[in-house]
Amino acid sequence: MKKIAFIFPGQGSQVVGMGKAIAEADKEAAEVFAIADEVLGYSLSKLCFEGPEEELRLTENTQPAILTTSMALYRIFQRSGVTPAYFAGHSLGEYSALVAGGALSVEEGIKIVHMRGRFMEEAVPAGQGAMSAVLGMDRGTLEKICQSVTNEGYLVQAANLNCPGQIVISGTAEGVQRAGALLKENGAKRVIPLSVSGPFHSSLMKPAALKLEGHLLKLSWKDPVAPIISNVDAKPAISTGQIISNLVQQVYHPVLWEDSVRWMIDAGIDTFVEIGPGNVLSGLVKKISREVTTISIQDPVSMEEGLQKLL
Repeated sequence: MKKIAFIFPGQGSQVVGMGKAIAEADKEAAEVFAIADEVLGYSLSKLCFEGPEEELRLTENTQPAILTTSMALYRIFQRSGVTPAYFAGHSLGEYSALVAGGALSVEEGIKIVHMRGRFMEEAVPAGQGAMSAVLGMDRGTLEKICQSVTNEGYLVQAANLNCPGQIVISGTAEGVQRAGALLKENGAKRVIPLSVSGPFHSSLMKPAALKLEGHLLKLSWKDPVAPIISNVDAKPAISTGQIISNLVQQVYHPVLWEDSVRWMIDAGIDTFVEIGPGNVLSGLVKKISREVTTISIQDPVSMEEGLQKLL
């Protein structure tokens, strides 16, 4: 008997055309996109299906676009009757996990991530913050180097602890640049600047977290049908209070993705089903453990193939 976790992608997985095939193939999937268009007051579906890419890449559009695509796929996938022991998502994907788990309605999920994206955009003026992916560097050394650069007055910290040898750093543009140079000197294989609009998951995002908190408290929360693994502490959360607290901290706290996946594997998960555009998380899970099965559901074809493996 497989023990399954459903996982949901975050920002960076967006691609023009995402969700189009499933919306054309299934009325219920198309309905999720129609809900998003109505909630947001503009055609998110057109943006997902046709672009333009530069508009889709704006954080306040990207976040609801990925959540909507993930939920359109999930709504169809649910009919199979496959149930998970846990839900989890990477950054923005944690909101998809909460909607899938029944903690939030799809309408409220779309609305809150649109706000989250806007607040994150507004928190730091363009050009003042940056993020870079660091490959081939151990966590301990990286954190020491980031701390020493921060102590010199240039804030930089680990933002996404994705898998062994892949960590994203975030902070002021100067801090990220200085840390990147030092990390290369100390053995990092590569430091790749990311094309993002802000220093996400760094303490520079605290203003966004404060704005978001008030809106999170107003949502109609329910207990999820299975625990949601939080990015903040890589542990399961079920109570509404804990979930809200985690989501507020998540904006300026590192995403502990590797730790989350390891926690689920230790809890007996042997199959990870990624639901949403792209297969980034499936790749990360495989780098964390070769022993587990990963299945990526991103269109009608991969859904059929995935269900054949699961049923």
